[in-house]
Order: sequence, then structure tokens, then C-alpha cells
Amino acid sequence: MTERVGFAGLGLMGHGMAHNLLAKGHPLTVLAYRKREAVDDLVGKGASEAASPAALAEASDVVVLCLTGAPQVDEVIRAMMPALRPGMLIIDCSTSDPVVTQRLGDELHPMRVSLTDAPLGRTPKDAWEGNLDCMVGADDRDWERAEAVLKAFCGRVLRVGGPGDGHRMKLLNNFLSLGYAAIYAEALALSRKVGISPAQFDSVIRGGRMDCGFYQTFMGYALDGNREAHRFTLSNAYKDLRYLESMAEAATVATPVGSAARNTYAMAMATGGDGPEDYIPHLVDFVAKANGV
Repeated sequence: MTERVGFAGLGLMGHGMAHNLLAKGHPLTVLAYRKREAVDDLVGKGASEAASPAALAEASDVVVLCLTGAPQVDEVIRAMMPALRPGMLIIDCSTSDPVVTQRLGDELHPMRVSLTDAPLGRTPKDAWEGNLDCMVGADDRDWERAEAVLKAFCGRVLRVGGPGDGHRMKLLNNFLSLGYAAIYAEALALSRKVGISPAQFDSVIRGGRMDCGFYQTFMGYALDGNREAHRFTLSNAYKDLRYLESMAEAATVATPVGSAARNTYAMAMATGGDGPEDYIPHLVDFVAKANGV
């Protein structure tokens, strides 16, 4: 039986994800948050709109969240609680704090409501194409049910462990990608300072062992000026690296490189990089400016 799906968080990633749920035949109810455009588009395609988180829960068997971070996840789940029923499944695709994920899961357990964390990899373009990567933390009883929903918008769905492990793995994944971006931005500032142009820099890196998909989307802006090359905001990147540090502190692990990467994004945020259209590749501008380039 195709389950009724509720969706909260119709942002850059969520709009494409919800579109694919509809396209794959799931009865869909959506919750408006900030922007009407995505809601109106999906309602026009056959989705229903819920007036509140509680109404979203009442209309759904499975609720998918794709929110900014842990505070928003906590807020929406608490607002849904009066309407949650035994047997419901919440799939949190946000990049959130695993400590919060664990706490919410413990609170939902006596209600016989399951919480599965399923954060995402790749870009909004991949969300529309149904080709996202997903790292899932789920109990055995919830895994196959969650996987069936996630496959509507993901090309790879990988279970990495139990509840909370999906968010832990996502922070490790983002540590690598956001660390790359900080290194790329610093290397490009230095290369320009010593007289090597971005095009010359790219001619050596592209196609070599240091090339990768993330490098290519980053250079889509740094080299070609495409502001839409990788639509993941600097503010979200900064948030994710703060969550990484929190996880490391709880585990008593020193992360000098993670802290250095976080400081690069903190510098960008402190000098104006906190707008909704300031994306990761634009980090190159803030690092260049700080170095007089």
C-alpha cells in the first residue's frame, strides 16, 4: 500500500524531493513555512496543504522533514506531537544535531512513533532529478519502510546504523566537503596573489588526482561565475561545522582542522556572507577579500 506522506521544509532541496514523491504516486500533504511558491506548485500538481504541523500529522502515515537545523526540527516535531498516532514514522532529512535526534527519538518511543534520521548528499538539481544520496540511521523495524519512501527522491539510500547515526555520518561527510571548500578558497586567493590565474590553477587540478565532483561545482562559480553552481548556503555550512564541533566535544576528540574550517565560514558570515543566496562557492570571494585580492 502506498503510504500517505506529509512534507515539511519546501526549500531548495525539499521542493524537488516533494515533487518526486508526488510523481512516484505518494498521496502528499505539504506544510508552508516561508515561501508560497513551492506550496502553490505542489498543490497545483495534486498535493494537499496542511494549515499546521498537527494537521500535517493528522493527514499522514509518514512525515518527511527537510528543515534548516535542530531547532526547527524540534519545533515542528513538538507541534505535531498532539496529533501523532502509534505506528507513524517521521523521517528527518535535515542536517541536524545527533544529540537532539537521540533525545527526540527517546521522547517519541513511548508514543510508539518512530524517528529515522536520513540526511542527504548532493544538490537541489539532484533533488529534482531524484538522484540524491541518503545516509540513514534507523531501527531494524523502520528501515524497509523508510527506504521505500526515500527511494522516491534518492539514487543511493545507505543505512549506516541505528537512530542518530545518519546525522553523525552527515556531519562527517560535510566536514570533508566544507573543508575542501575552505582549502579551495584559500588556495585560489594565494594563487592569485602570486600571479597564477584561476584558469591556470584549474588547468592543473581538473582531470588530475585532486579533481572531484565537489571541486567542479565549486569552480563553476570561481572560474565561470555561475552563482547557481552549488546552492548550499554559507549559513548552513557554518551551522553544520558547529554541529561537528559539538559532536567532537561530546566524544572528546580534538578537531583542529574542523575548527579551522569553521573559522573560515565564521569569517565569511561576519563580513556579510549570511544572505539566502550566499552559497558555498562564494566563499572564494570572502577569503580573497580578507587577503586583499
